[in-house]
Amino acid sequence: MIKGAIFDVDGTLLDSMEIWENAGARYLRGIGIVPEENLSEILYPMTMAEGAAYVKERYSLSAPLDEIIQGVLDAVRDFYFYEVRLKPGVKEFLAGMEKRGILMAAATASYREHIEAAFRRLGIGGYFGRIFTCAEVGAGKRYPLIYEKAAEYLGAKPRELLVFEDVLYAVETAKRAGFRTVGVYDRFSAGETEEIKRRADVYAEKLTEELAESLCGKQREKEVKL
Repeated sequence: MIKGAIFDVDGTLLDSMEIWENAGARYLRGIGIVPEENLSEILYPMTMAEGAAYVKERYSLSAPLDEIIQGVLDAVRDFYFYEVRLKPGVKEFLAGMEKRGILMAAATASYREHIEAAFRRLGIGGYFGRIFTCAEVGAGKRYPLIYEKAAEYLGAKPRELLVFEDVLYAVETAKRAGFRTVGVYDRFSAGETEEIKRRADVYAEKLTEELAESLCGKQREKEVKL
């Protein structure tokens, strides 16, 4: 019997992965500079400090590195506060889960302030009893701690909980820890789709009220495409 659900946020509930590829370009545009077309590819493997150093040198910026880093962080913050949208069907899906008595928590690698602001603006904050962040629990999603903390809060065993994730490594982490897993399609992790389908207990192209009904009833199918 399913008693609760733990939701990843970026790429699962929010259509937000683009900001992590485009934050540097957004910062540059914000100060009146047109970024090179492949800037996101250049910055992707770098740390925030390395990326700031690259941008400072490449675009001959006079601002100190800490100011550039803060500018990029501000661009990310503004995206969550004012722009990010829900993925299709999310609000209806969450309403369907709540209607069926499913307790819900969020588990995110993003900043709490960003997620709380986005949830308030988009009208979904009330569905979640608590938001857990990787920074606050002290471990990323290659370790099961964030899911275990959420399970403790929800008062249920891993096998009684669904974990919704859009990336392969997080699905694998939750599955190894004994949780039931739901892989959710996101265009930014499309290259992992086939492996996510193999590893997750259920796979969904998107979240819908019909899916909520299917998951909370008898689980008959491994892959759900709605």
